Amino acid sequence: MSSVSDISSRIAAIRSTLPQGVELVAVSKFHPLESILEAAASGQRLFGESRVQELERKVASMAASESTEELRWHFIGHLQTNKVRQLLRLHPAMIESVDSLRLLHIIDREALAAGIVQPVLMQVHVAREETKTGFSPDELLAFFRSRGFEELRATHICGVMGMASNTDDEARVEADFRAIRSCFDEILRIAPDLRGFSTVSMGMSGDYPLAIDCGANLVRVGTAIFGDRQY
Repeated sequence: MSSVSDISSRIAAIRSTLPQGVELVAVSKFHPLESILEAAASGQRLFGESRVQELERKVASMAASESTEELRWHFIGHLQTNKVRQLLRLHPAMIESVDSLRLLHIIDREALAAGIVQPVLMQVHVAREETKTGFSPDELLAFFRSRGFEELRATHICGVMGMASNTDDEARVEADFRAIRSCFDEILRIAPDLRGFSTVSMGMSGDYPLAIDCGANLVRVGTAIFGDRQY
C-alpha cells in the first residue's frame, strides 16, 4: 500500500500539470479505504469507482467520517441494467459509462422514480478493442440529431467519456482522443441548445497529458496516484 506521503505527493505532482479547467478523478477502484482517506486528507474530493458493490461498501464505511462529507463519486465502470437502482441510492455525482440507449432510459426511469436528476456522460467507443463498450461516433451523433435527449425527464447528459486503444502507438492513442473530442464538438454543433454539455472525460495514468492536449477537461488517474491495485 502506498504511504500517505506517497499519495499526497503524487496528487500534488499531477495537479501541478493540470491546466486550469481540467478536473482530476482519483480512480480508487481496487484500493482500500485507507488510501482514499489519505487522498482526501490531501484535498482530493473526486473519486472514481467501477463496481457498484465496492462503491456501496466504501460509502457505507465512510458515512460516519466528517472528513469525507464533501467527497464526490463518479461511476466509471460498465453498469449492468439490474444494478442501476442500487447505484442511484448511492447518489453518484456522475455516471460516466452510459454505453447504450437501453441503459440511458433505465437510468432515466429509475432517477424519475427516485425524484432525482442524474448527471451522466455518454461513452464513445473509438478504441480498437472490441471488449470496450460504448456508442460508435455515428450512433451517438444519430441520437443527438434525432433529439432523443429531449425524451429524458430525470437524466442530465453532461458530455462524453471515452478510452483510447491499449497500445504503445502514441499516434493511435492521439487519433482516438481526437476522435472523442471531435464527437463532442459535433454534438455541440448539432444541438447548440444543450445545457450543461461541457465535459470531455478521457485520459488515464499513462496518457492523461496527451488527452489534455487533445481536449480533455476531466482525467481519470488511478495507478499514478495509488500504485498497483491492492485486491
